[in-house]
Amino acid sequence: MGRKDNQSYYDEFAAWYERERHDGYHRLIDDLEVDLVSRYGRGKDCLEVGCGTGLILERVSRVARRAAGIDLSPGMLEQARARGLEVSEGCATELPFEDASFDVVYSFKVLAHVEDIRKAVAEAARVVRPGGVLLLEFYNPKSIRYLAKNLGGPQKISEETRESAVYTRWDDPETIAGYLPEDVELMEWAGVRVFTPAAFLHKVPVVGSTLRKLEFVARDSPLSRFGGFLVAVARRKADAEADISFRNAEAIG
Repeated sequence: MGRKDNQSYYDEFAAWYERERHDGYHRLIDDLEVDLVSRYGRGKDCLEVGCGTGLILERVSRVARRAAGIDLSPGMLEQARARGLEVSEGCATELPFEDASFDVVYSFKVLAHVEDIRKAVAEAARVVRPGGVLLLEFYNPKSIRYLAKNLGGPQKISEETRESAVYTRWDDPETIAGYLPEDVELMEWAGVRVFTPAAFLHKVPVVGSTLRKLEFVARDSPLSRFGGFLVAVARRKADAEADISFRNAEAIG
């Protein structure tokens, strides 16, 4: 089947999206990501870019001062609104918020499907406050997940459509760092799904619990750069820092 536009793809995906998200492998991935957002967003104003049905946003809302979400799929947002969440329709490259509106902006499993990635990252940086944090997740070709995807092929998201119907990009750490605007500095990496070779293993007694522990340890270790989902943890520089960096760049130039 040919390429679909992102909105129609995720509208079609909406009915299937939560089928396996509440336990096992998918629950682990959500737990790793929610824990990361909570580290930086507790008591803060948070925005999720690509909130989908609101599974992660709902959990973030329990610890954040404000938890808002945006998604381009009306089908996904219908379920998020049913959860009572603050969500709106829009796209990653044109966020409908004023400059410096949030303390934390995060995006999981979305940016790999945005073709104009530099604009999307610039928009995330625009709406985060100086000193605020960006958690930007990409698909990493230097990972077990990448190998597994190549071996297993694209999975179904509905009876008619597979994952290959939507644009997907894989970015290594060096490429991702190059997407960050000048007023944003990379602080560290967080690696989600470093060790897991196949999702079904999380349903195997002992093996699943062991992998879960390993994934939490690996996320913040030097092995993070091999995460199948690679999160750039970045900070928007305070205005004074950004001005100094700009002047230094001019002087060097």
